[in-house]
Amino acid sequence: MDTAALTTAVPFILYFIAVFRPTIRCYSNIRYNIMHKYCNDPIKQFVPRANMTVNELVSEMGHAGAYNGGSLFQAVEVYEVMLRDPAMTKFFALAGAMVPAGMGGIVSTLMEKGHIDVLTSTGANLTHDVIEAIGCHHYHGTAECDDVDLRREEVNRIYDVLLPNEAFGDLEEFIQDVYCSLPEQPVTISCLLRTIGEQLESGILATAAKHDIPVYCPAFQDSILGLQYWLFSQLHKKVILDAIGDMHVFLNMVYEVKKAGAVLVGGGVPKNFTLQSMLMTQNGFSSVIQLTGDRPDLGGLSGATLDEAKSWGKIGEGGVGVTVYGDATITLPILAVATLERLEQK
Repeated sequence: MDTAALTTAVPFILYFIAVFRPTIRCYSNIRYNIMHKYCNDPIKQFVPRANMTVNELVSEMGHAGAYNGGSLFQAVEVYEVMLRDPAMTKFFALAGAMVPAGMGGIVSTLMEKGHIDVLTSTGANLTHDVIEAIGCHHYHGTAECDDVDLRREEVNRIYDVLLPNEAFGDLEEFIQDVYCSLPEQPVTISCLLRTIGEQLESGILATAAKHDIPVYCPAFQDSILGLQYWLFSQLHKKVILDAIGDMHVFLNMVYEVKKAGAVLVGGGVPKNFTLQSMLMTQNGFSSVIQLTGDRPDLGGLSGATLDEAKSWGKIGEGGVGVTVYGDATITLPILAVATLERLEQK
């Protein structure tokens, strides 16, 4: 650019800056404000350390705060508040093959420590709980195997967990003796489960009976315990299993609770039975934690979001819900141990 052109351009540039500087500054301020409206909580890089406790691990996951690691941290935060609140009635729903995977001990421990007031479970988990309590075992296996050969060898497979048929033979001998001790009158499922627990020394049902914690199993028929009761009923017609009888006690209790919190492991019947109880009251759950591996976009209850539950009134308008997607054999132990560690530290 020659001298004459530069002399002409400089005044124009200075004029442009003078006129548009406020606009440029305003635009920069808008961008700055927008950025800090949304971007004011920076992610911190996870720093592993030797000898980290479970709570310290979860806290580091919270500092990173992303994806389901961040959700698990939030779940621990909510669970700690739930367990510290003396006015909170604590519900626990158990679905999926958790007892065969060794998770039954977590449920028993939480009951022992007073952290479960009401338990709802699938019949399958309770069946496997009894199997363990009478001295039988589940065994490590592999998902890559010959299932036809397992059938011939009378071994049952739950993904990579194995259970020999002889365990069901021992279960039948035990449970038929328990059923035969029932009075010849209608009995609710929860009373039946308590009677079973009173005959056991360990496990979920034994712990529940010891601490007077009600156990509900609305799909009791959908289990080996249910099949065994059908077998028993063929010769004992007067001992009727009253499936609706539990609803009276359960809903009366729900009416009386001041605050309600819930942990939902998996979904299905235990999740819905627990949450739907609020439909008959003016209340809603105030705190809910859901551990699931199911997707929400398929319309199934097991993957349904907790926000969706608010539309039904199952969770109150101001209720807090945290969903952690993942394998519950990973998320449940971390949730339980990290929260227990916090409770014992403070």
